[in-house]
Amino acid sequence: MLVAEILKSKGGEVFSIAPDTTVAQACAEMDGRRVGALIVCDADRVAGVISERDVVRAVARDGAAALTRPVADYMTRDVVFAEPGETVAVLMGRMTDRRIRHLPVLKESRLAGVISIGDVVKCQIAEATQEAEQLRTYIAAG
Repeated sequence: MLVAEILKSKGGEVFSIAPDTTVAQACAEMDGRRVGALIVCDADRVAGVISERDVVRAVARDGAAALTRPVADYMTRDVVFAEPGETVAVLMGRMTDRRIRHLPVLKESRLAGVISIGDVVKCQIAEATQEAEQLRTYIAAG
């Protein structure tokens, strides 16, 4: 399955925040939207990603004071992207190698959505279930 197909079914909505948003505000946004990461955008440019992991590391390093600081202080700046034409297998490899759970998707240099590890796992389960059903049908017909 391709990234474009996943986005077609889940939608291309992207939850983003500005770099000067506090970590506490980012946490509230993640909680309210029930997501594990937010894309940090500076105007029309992706500046980074702030994830639950980034927040945990921030608090571990700086304690409660981290919550009052801007996400720009803690976000992941080396953003790894996906493209609509890439396969789920490629994404799985990239996510595993880089130990990341969220990939912003760029289409023609514009943010088109975000793929999470949950989206990838859901897709893999659906494909395995479909393949098993096809095999059962083939065996029953034979």
